[in-house]
Amino acid sequence: MAKAVLMTVDDEPQVLNAVERDLRKQYGRDYRVIKAGSGAEALETVRQLKQRNTPIALFLVDQRMPTMSGTDFLLEAIKYYPEARKVLLSAYADTEAAITSINTVGLDFYLMKPWDPPEQNLFPVLDDLLSDWSATVDLPYDGIRVAGSLWSPSTHNVKDFLARNQIPYQWVDIEVDDQARLLIESLPESSSEELGGLPMPVVFFPDGGYLINPSLEELAHKIGLQTKATQPFYDLIIIGGGPAGLAAAVYGGSEGLRTVMIEREATGGQAGTSSRIENYLGFPKGLSGADLARRAFSQTKRFGVEILLPQEVKSIRTEGQYRYVTLKDGTELSCHAMIISTGVSVRRLDAPGVDALTGAGVYYGAALTEAAAYRGKEIYVVGGANSAGQAAMFFSRYASNVTMLVRSSNLTVSMSQYLIEQIAATPNIKVLYNVEVIEAIGTNPGLPDNRLNELVISDLESNTSWKVPASALFIFIGMVPRTEVFAGEVALDSSGFVLTGADLAKAGPAHRWTLKRDPYLLETNQPGIFAAGDVRHGSVKRVASAVGEGAIAVSLIHQYLKTV
Repeated sequence: MAKAVLMTVDDEPQVLNAVERDLRKQYGRDYRVIKAGSGAEALETVRQLKQRNTPIALFLVDQRMPTMSGTDFLLEAIKYYPEARKVLLSAYADTEAAITSINTVGLDFYLMKPWDPPEQNLFPVLDDLLSDWSATVDLPYDGIRVAGSLWSPSTHNVKDFLARNQIPYQWVDIEVDDQARLLIESLPESSSEELGGLPMPVVFFPDGGYLINPSLEELAHKIGLQTKATQPFYDLIIIGGGPAGLAAAVYGGSEGLRTVMIEREATGGQAGTSSRIENYLGFPKGLSGADLARRAFSQTKRFGVEILLPQEVKSIRTEGQYRYVTLKDGTELSCHAMIISTGVSVRRLDAPGVDALTGAGVYYGAALTEAAAYRGKEIYVVGGANSAGQAAMFFSRYASNVTMLVRSSNLTVSMSQYLIEQIAATPNIKVLYNVEVIEAIGTNPGLPDNRLNELVISDLESNTSWKVPASALFIFIGMVPRTEVFAGEVALDSSGFVLTGADLAKAGPAHRWTLKRDPYLLETNQPGIFAAGDVRHGSVKRVASAVGEGAIAVSLIHQYLKTV
């Protein structure tokens, strides 16, 4: 935590330097002393300190300054630091100024110049004020802060990216925090027509810098994530950072393969968004998906694996014994062997209003970063598989009621029994069967502050529908494979999953296996390109299975490398 600031302001250089000298002598070990020669200069410094979230404990300000008096300065400064203690200095008794300052800015003390000796006339007063400040003021958070609106999709994306990549941050809602709104409005860009007024979100960093509505690539670069490869060629390139990709990275790195993993969002994949995984071997009390991703990420880094994120693969190709990956930024990487472990994404809900409200009350997946914002409110979860059940259990800690909307007539086919029992035992979770969402209705359609307000639910048996008030809708309605960029190079089944091993017999003529040897178990129709985890045709959609396939794929790659 940075030292709290003592700020002194005076337009007379000799006086200013003398005050600074005395303050440093007495308080320099515990506080940072900053001086300014005018109210305007001091106010700009105050804004910069606020951007860094650096605390200011005390303002010691000359009253009689040209352009901006001490009282006028304090009136502006306390908008940013209302808890700072405030002391005015004056060369002569100015009762009127003192009374005005007490009434308008809550002045704490009024001192006459000169204050010599400071041990008698200055330090006792400041000691008392600083002691009171330190005892009553909570020190501000000194890390990354995300300021924006709860109903802003771009704000949600930034928060979700930071959370899933294990980057600590503080969320500041400008709709309830006047100081944050004031700080954003004071930025030069806030009046830009291009930004449409108030930009959201603004990400503030401890060094005083900030990014306005940043892309994930800009954000990753600023916080120090690796977005570029260090070399053009690797033994193994892994595309996708879910459980399968992470396991492959651990085994590849630990067994001496020069390995790079490319992930377009965050490590952990769909499993990384799970609030609780209770049936993973070795964790009898369960663990969160974020915990699993964090542990695996640390393992991969320990074995020297490079992880590029957020980085997206645009295409792959094979030329002779080498495989090539072209990234979205145009970079091309090559390798001996490749593993496709891009996993799956949540299927989109095709209903009026849903797309417009995504990120503003409607979310795909667990969106754990938003849970606390819906404390005491009505939440709906669409889906009947494990991911939906885990989310319902997690949200039940915050919401007044969680209603699960399930198309089928029961949960037993798609959900683990332990989850079914937990849901049944949770009083604020209700399950509706044979229903679906047919419309999402916002508060202000077409306007920037539009947010989810109501849902229209249809009963599939009676063909009747009704409206319900809803604060949030979380969607888990099946998965689609992330294989669009591989379609021309590797064989896919009719649903887009990657065909491997014996299943290549189902591939069309353009993707037949051509070598004399049989394909390895997880090998695609392209020798040396393997698939693992949920993206693979016929895989078991469980974390343990994905981890196992990632490890097996590396073992098969060693066999493959012996033949080339």
